[in-house]
Amino acid sequence: MLSRNFLLTGVVLASAILAGCQESENSTAEGSAAAQQAPKVQVGVIHIEQRAVELTSELPGRTKSSLEAEIRPQVGGIVEKRLFEEGQTVASGDLLYQLDDSTYESNVEQAQADLDSARATLTSTRQTYERYKTLKERNNVSQQNLDDANVAYLSAVAAEKRAVAALNSAKIDLAYTKITAPIDGKIGISDVTVGALVTANQSTPMTTIRATDPIFVDLAQTSVEQLRQRTLLSLEHVTLGDQTVQLILEDGSEYPYKGRLTTREVSVDEMTGSVTVRAEFANPDGLLLPGMFVRGYINDLNDSQAILVPQQGVMRNVQGNAYALVVNADNQVEQRILKTERAIGNQWYITDGIQDGDKVIVEGSMKVRPGDEVTTVELQRDPQSGRMVEVNAATTGQ
Repeated sequence: MLSRNFLLTGVVLASAILAGCQESENSTAEGSAAAQQAPKVQVGVIHIEQRAVELTSELPGRTKSSLEAEIRPQVGGIVEKRLFEEGQTVASGDLLYQLDDSTYESNVEQAQADLDSARATLTSTRQTYERYKTLKERNNVSQQNLDDANVAYLSAVAAEKRAVAALNSAKIDLAYTKITAPIDGKIGISDVTVGALVTANQSTPMTTIRATDPIFVDLAQTSVEQLRQRTLLSLEHVTLGDQTVQLILEDGSEYPYKGRLTTREVSVDEMTGSVTVRAEFANPDGLLLPGMFVRGYINDLNDSQAILVPQQGVMRNVQGNAYALVVNADNQVEQRILKTERAIGNQWYITDGIQDGDKVIVEGSMKVRPGDEVTTVELQRDPQSGRMVEVNAATTGQ
């Protein structure tokens, strides 16, 4: 009787275990089917298309007068008059300072007297020489007397030339007592007053004249930036820009006139690693003053087949390399390592890694990994709000 009960209990336990196994298998199968039928992740993509863009460089710089003349006296003397208002515009030849000229007028008179004396001597020696030549023809004077008369005459000729030169020099010194403007421009603050003693070619200028229309802007461009430009110019679809320059002033306002690059320095500054790039601007209103800090935007290059990717679609890996997630023709996610050249607005200018026609993920990138199969919604940027919106309501890649 006891063995029959054990047998019955074993049968019941075996049936229970078998039922449990079948239930577990059914549950596993249902879970696998559910996993296979789970919906694919939907991501927002933007369709990349080549476009023509202007590549602009932003460079810091300072304004510089196109002409600058430091006024220094060329003779010494006491300043008698100052004939300009500080800060006014002067023209070339305008009288700026008058020095005491009494000494120089006296020197001119002395030089004139010396010249008159030299000419009188010249006349006498010439007449003597001519008379001796006539007498020598009649053998009334010796050859030695004729030679002495000739030497005296030649010495008088030289003395007259020295006197003429001395008179001219005295007149030049007298003229230098009137200090005039050598260029057109605006004159600065005078560093000397009436009554001050100045000396010839002194180290301290009396004042400075600066021409500010046109005006130069010296911009600093790194040597690295110039190398990058040369690399881009090696591409067939990249050409040199029109080299126009737009200025932004210190207060953030835009200067109303555009300038143009005129020259580039031929050497690199060893202290800063930069190259000076000079632009010329019209300055009819005098808004730009020498020494102002500005920022210049130069149209360096033009790319007729540029690839631009929204910044929200570009990420960085742990090595610091830029990358983007791209949906391929099989609706699978690929990771592309990018070469970003510069930012243009809210987009990256890409020179390698993305091609025309690629679909770059700009929304939902955190939900997928390379190799995942996804569905896509094509997006575009709303020009008014700047946000990404659907091109149409239908999804693609089903």
